[in-house]
Amino acid sequence: MGSLLLAVIYLIFISLGLPDSLLGSGWPKMQTVFGVPSSWAGYVSMAICFMTIISALLSPRLIRKYHTKWIVIMSVLLTVVGLLGFSVSTRYWMLILFAIPYGLGAGSIDASVNHYVANHYPSSVMNFLHCFYGVGAVISPAIMALALKLARWNEGYRWTAYIQIGILLVCVLSLPLWKRSDAEGGEVPDSAGIPETLKVPGVALTLIGFFAYCSGEATCFLWTPSYFAGTRAGLSDETIAAFGSLIFGGLMLGRLISGFVSNRLGDRLLIRIGITVELFGILLVSLPIAGSLVAAVGFVIIGAGMGPIYPAIQHMAPANFGRKYSAAVIGLQMASAYIGSTFMPLIFGYLQQTVGIGIMPLFLLFFALLNIGMLELTYRRLRPVVE
Repeated sequence: MGSLLLAVIYLIFISLGLPDSLLGSGWPKMQTVFGVPSSWAGYVSMAICFMTIISALLSPRLIRKYHTKWIVIMSVLLTVVGLLGFSVSTRYWMLILFAIPYGLGAGSIDASVNHYVANHYPSSVMNFLHCFYGVGAVISPAIMALALKLARWNEGYRWTAYIQIGILLVCVLSLPLWKRSDAEGGEVPDSAGIPETLKVPGVALTLIGFFAYCSGEATCFLWTPSYFAGTRAGLSDETIAAFGSLIFGGLMLGRLISGFVSNRLGDRLLIRIGITVELFGILLVSLPIAGSLVAAVGFVIIGAGMGPIYPAIQHMAPANFGRKYSAAVIGLQMASAYIGSTFMPLIFGYLQQTVGIGIMPLFLLFFALLNIGMLELTYRRLRPVVE
């Protein structure tokens, strides 16, 4: 039963990754259909992220009142509504409208499943879990590419919605597998709310550290191809576009390796090793070496170093702050993650217009140091309580 439930949880994280890559892969065609500027994709993305932040902030209350399985089912259903809404949109404003269920379906399921895994499974499961998120994020651009080749962009969203409906049916059938580890109606009925949790020593520092991590990660996702285009001459458009997968491939590799060693190393040591590897990758990227090979390897190493950080921060929330506060801490972490992912790549865009894209390694270095600095300060604040 436990193995079957774990398989369902992995499937849930595939479903979480599926919608995240569709807008980027479909927008070049969608833009021409709607007759809007290319930059207007940012408004749709920000609307989705804004609703995801709201959903993440609501997650502690939902976790307190409902079992994770019901949050999962409702969230996947909202995502299906959003995807089907996108598939029938004929005006740009309709995308903004359907971004509401699209985003609401992401935040609570992310926070609640992370909270469930952090409280019921070892660190290795958390790392493998986030690997499966990557599987979903890889599949959806292929679905959109197939739709653009055989039909229209709308079908990319519709086909993805059909996959989500299949996952939703699996979640419904898996209801008997979920353990009622706490009182009926909620997993941690006495869990703290957000205002109370923010007063706990170390929580604010952890949120800043998590914000810093996601700022660097999202900046790499968006700007890595542009870095090669602006710093390496003679590369084809296809090669530059392919470099966008370097960080993502590194993340998958880092989380896969971490899944096998995390139980022995522990979350804190795993984070320290990860950031050390990330710093080495940043050094390689910044070296003034002709050609793109060293920089490409550097970005893969950056991704591998980043890989275990996100899952480890989430997994150690119950150990650092106790189960009473873990739901609110994870919800706040998700909100801070989406704030960093939404705004810092945009800020870097304005920065590189002024200074040049070559500033990217220094930008990543700043957030890597801020990340480890805030987490180390958190450990010192927690030491009298946890250790």
